[in-house]
Amino acid sequence: MEGFKRRINAVIRRLPAWPLYVLGPVPAVVYFYWAVTNQLGADPLIMLERQLGRWALQLLMLTLLVTPLRRMVGVNLLKFRRAFGLLSFAYVVLHLMTWLVLDKQFFWDEILRDLYKRPYIVLGMTGFVILLPLAATSNGWSIRRMGPVAWRRLHQLSYGAVLLGAAHYLLVVKAWPPRPVVYATLAVMLILLRFPWSRLREGLNSAVRAGKSA
Repeated sequence: MEGFKRRINAVIRRLPAWPLYVLGPVPAVVYFYWAVTNQLGADPLIMLERQLGRWALQLLMLTLLVTPLRRMVGVNLLKFRRAFGLLSFAYVVLHLMTWLVLDKQFFWDEILRDLYKRPYIVLGMTGFVILLPLAATSNGWSIRRMGPVAWRRLHQLSYGAVLLGAAHYLLVVKAWPPRPVVYATLAVMLILLRFPWSRLREGLNSAVRAGKSA
């Protein structure tokens, strides 16, 4: 098994990350083409918004999966994590702009009314705001400027973003079909997998020992 992992990771190390930036936007281009050519059903704008949002959530979850995959399975996709995160943010922007520009056409009264009447839009907007500093600092210069510890703490905000994205998707469909429920469950599982349980146990054990020695 260890030999197999080493071979897989050796192959991964030889793969460049740049093809992800080339291939990542392809689904968005396809969905926009389908929307323009009326191939997304009776309400193409709604379908376009949902497909873009789903891709954003999938890529964000994939970004959070990199560390558990390395720890639990031994497969190291760390070199692709930045691409996953930036592509996720790009799909969030496309999802938001489709709603603002194509759907609402910048009618701010209607936009503000939707924000008031539909809590799931507020959740989505909050997730977008959280992702802004993460996208802006997804580069080597920011890591050097901030320091690795501060940079990692900032990027832990992605946990909140994925939960907000999953809740946004769950509420937007109203009837709660299986797919958004599965996404929400997976989002919670990803957060639990990344939680430092070992540190929590060590802290509790230290507290117990300190209590006994007091």
